[in-house]
Amino acid sequence: MLKVVYFVFILVVNSIEASKMVCYYDSTSYIREGPAQMSIQDLEPALQFCQFLVYGYAGIDPETYQLRPLNKDLDIARNHYRTITSLRRNHPQLLIYLSVGGDRDIASNIHENPYLSLLENQAHRNMFTNSALTLLKTYDFDGLDLAWQFPKNHRKLIENRFKKAWKAFKGWFVGQKPVDEKAEEHKSQFVSLVRELKDAFRSDGLDLTLTMLPHVDASTFIDIPSVIPLIDFVNLGSYDFQTPERDPKIADHTAPIYEMFERDPTHNIDYQVQYWLNNTAPGNKINIGVPAYGRSWVMSINSGITGYPPIEYALGPGPAGKQIRITGLMSWPDICEKLQRDKELDGEDAPLRKVGDPRQRYGSYAYRSADESGLYGLWVGYEEPSTAATKAGYVFAKGLGGVALFDVSLDDFRGQCAGEKYPILRSIKFKL
Repeated sequence: MLKVVYFVFILVVNSIEASKMVCYYDSTSYIREGPAQMSIQDLEPALQFCQFLVYGYAGIDPETYQLRPLNKDLDIARNHYRTITSLRRNHPQLLIYLSVGGDRDIASNIHENPYLSLLENQAHRNMFTNSALTLLKTYDFDGLDLAWQFPKNHRKLIENRFKKAWKAFKGWFVGQKPVDEKAEEHKSQFVSLVRELKDAFRSDGLDLTLTMLPHVDASTFIDIPSVIPLIDFVNLGSYDFQTPERDPKIADHTAPIYEMFERDPTHNIDYQVQYWLNNTAPGNKINIGVPAYGRSWVMSINSGITGYPPIEYALGPGPAGKQIRITGLMSWPDICEKLQRDKELDGEDAPLRKVGDPRQRYGSYAYRSADESGLYGLWVGYEEPSTAATKAGYVFAKGLGGVALFDVSLDDFRGQCAGEKYPILRSIKFKL
């Protein structure tokens, strides 16, 4: 009898460990215009499903190397930092972190990347650490998330076997410039920064987490055996493997679970997870990132009529959605609305044709072929509640830590699509 009780106890403990729900919150959603604007009242229903709320984003002052708000008018003057952390009163289970970087810090676009310069100098690291500690304590955050803006990988084209062989042959004679000439130094210095932050946070019980941004190579910049014991968990940016910004002429699945034929073998969730596991990271510290949006491309008349990816001869990012208004990016409500349109409509108002994923390996996509004049073509690879639940099932089966949703403001927080608010978030949480 005792053995049975112990076995059940272990199962319960394991299921709890494998059920982290990390919710990213883009603070700019508070000041968007139109239906994409998310108020605090809109945010609150999501928090019953979240154990962690990650506030994005803060940045680095390129002159002082201090942690700074990226929108001082909202974060400080309008006291949004404190408004968010006060949500803990109604949701005592919630831990609220401040995230730095996240590809939102425009200072990184200057000639000298402050995220690298900071690492290289002990005094700069001290300035950052001290300012982070002060900011977190002042506004009652529970920890800091490092969505560090390391240089991105070089873009790789989708190629057939012949092209790959020819490129490999040419590679013997022409080497590609590395993304960072001092990568090994920065890798070691990042360990020092993480260790210094951990030591500074210890007396106040503050947490420290890591977010790996899409297209940042962990093997280049992260000494996993040294870093993983110092952080509470890592959120993998396991999405946006294919985007219209990086690959304007080829549309493809953006966040597959498993490797696809004749694609970059690293561009899938399973590869990213296995890499961290194989480099000493415990499964319960790994959360996979799931997007609440899709990436879109314009299909040309030469892109064919089947919609089967990869789609060649694309004409760049698709039109901005009605909600987010960013070309090439569509929130789930935007996508859902296009899928549900009347089939009798035509032109740019015509609905998208959905193609599901019965094997549950790569995700759903939807498309509208270009007409005879080459107009109105559109291809979208996206996340929906069912595919998000499949990824949560993968997390549970692998004994991983949980799921990080990027982000709650791109889910259907108004319940426009099916009448239920936050359908993607709900599907993940219920599956876990």
